Amino acid sequence: MQIPLNQFEQYIDEPILKRGLQYFKKGHVHEPEEICPGEYEAIVEGTEDYTVQLTLKNGIVTEHVCNCPYDLGPVCKHVAAVFFYLQQDELELTKKITRTKITPSAKPAKRKTFAQQVDELLEKANHEELKQFIKEQTEQNPPFRNLFLSSFAQHNSNESKELYIKQIKSILKTASDRHGFIDWSASRLVGIAINNLLVSAQKQINNSNYKSAVFICTAVMEQMTEALQYSDDSNGDIGGSVDAAYEMLYAIAQEQIPEETRKQIIEYCFTSFDKQIYSGWDWHIGVLRLAALLFKTEDETELIFKQIDKAQRSDYEREEAQSIKYDILLKTKGENAAEKYLEQNITNSNLRREAIQKALKKKNYDKAISLAKDGVNYDLKDKPGLAKEWYDWLLRIAQAQNDTERIIEYARLLFIDNFRNEQDYYQILKQYVKPEKWTAFVEVVIQDITTKKRWLDTGLIASIFIKEEWWDRLLELVKKTPDLNTIDHYEKYLSKHYANEIVELYATGILKYMKNSMGRDHYQNACRYIRKIIKLGARDKANEIISYLRTEYPKRKALMEELDKV
Repeated sequence: MQIPLNQFEQYIDEPILKRGLQYFKKGHVHEPEEICPGEYEAIVEGTEDYTVQLTLKNGIVTEHVCNCPYDLGPVCKHVAAVFFYLQQDELELTKKITRTKITPSAKPAKRKTFAQQVDELLEKANHEELKQFIKEQTEQNPPFRNLFLSSFAQHNSNESKELYIKQIKSILKTASDRHGFIDWSASRLVGIAINNLLVSAQKQINNSNYKSAVFICTAVMEQMTEALQYSDDSNGDIGGSVDAAYEMLYAIAQEQIPEETRKQIIEYCFTSFDKQIYSGWDWHIGVLRLAALLFKTEDETELIFKQIDKAQRSDYEREEAQSIKYDILLKTKGENAAEKYLEQNITNSNLRREAIQKALKKKNYDKAISLAKDGVNYDLKDKPGLAKEWYDWLLRIAQAQNDTERIIEYARLLFIDNFRNEQDYYQILKQYVKPEKWTAFVEVVIQDITTKKRWLDTGLIASIFIKEEWWDRLLELVKKTPDLNTIDHYEKYLSKHYANEIVELYATGILKYMKNSMGRDHYQNACRYIRKIIKLGARDKANEIISYLRTEYPKRKALMEELDKV
């Protein structure tokens, strides 16, 4: 969750705020240290000393982590306490242990960052001192031990995938509760620890020590895939680690690697596929795609084809497997054999896409059109989104032919259907429809959108009004659905010409919203819109709303507190 530092109180539950403020006022927050530009670390005294790390960019806290066990919400009291520390001057707060005041004439010495302090100590410490420190840390600190072993793996005679599996299992065990489950908060810490391993793997790649990197990546993929079964990965930290490890292996496979490493990876691909280690995940078919980058011998080619024949459990697996086989045929048998296979499996969307691109490149427009239209007919019923892609290809073919009539036909269809793609269909229409006919053309388009009666139509019509700068019509459209989110979304377009009208819409929306909403989150949301009214220059209207809410809901203590902050 990203939090504007100057508005952090609006993003944190009241009990957590109060406890964080108490911690700050009692002087439990040590002055934050800048580890490197924009990244800070602070110790907060609690039942134990906890470490809070946060990243600050342009006044926004983009990351915040505390190593305390709190897992009932995104922000703990220790993080809140650090926020209060950082904002104490703005909030005019005091704490028991006050900072030394500096006279205006005296310039404070700039504190060294952690990185600068580390550089200085490394220059001064001798070799034996560093060795002793590392020995002690590897004995006492498992995360440090794991990082040390993986960073210098090339010097470890006992290095193997099993060595890293053991390390990862230790990380997962530490993060698990007594039932063996890893909650979302602990998953984040696991993600950080595993990322350290992957950073080490990347260093090994940079040093051309591919064998160690493969050991680390395959160990991460296996153990973290298994961990997905007993963890809350709503943050995506665990699954993201598997993705990162796979992408690293894929990058290695594209390098000029030693034969030993090539065999190491391709054998792992075949073994993991046979054992179905990644069954049910994209990585299952992904290992075949990895193997397809590395095969050399006929035996390896035949083995990949056999594995491909097994990969038919779902439409996705079937299509991906066929695409891999096409690439291998193109590489081993040549254009004709690959072309024949493509034609035999043209219902595969990946292969149809490839065929259209080939025909278009050769300027064989009739074939490209036939393939795209056949795709529309084949996918329209069960995969309407895919059918729209084939319409997009028909548009691209028409553009290549400079066929104005067809360009307008397909661009109009895709715009009205609100298909999201690389091309700006509205701009294409404006380019090809004659200027003198444009306004009438747009009015018919708006009418056609309206008759479809879909939930997305308001936004699509609004986009036309914005592009044409028809602000009066945009305002009338907003008035038809005057919920606060809609007003907020279009305020930036309307406030210049219709500030008073937007203020009135906000006022009505806030009062309606408060009739059906209770709880601090809702009160904070209402106050956010009151502040928008103030920014629009209507402080009197804001005061009027505040006065009404105080009178109407006097027993809502949390609301009164939020109104006090406006």
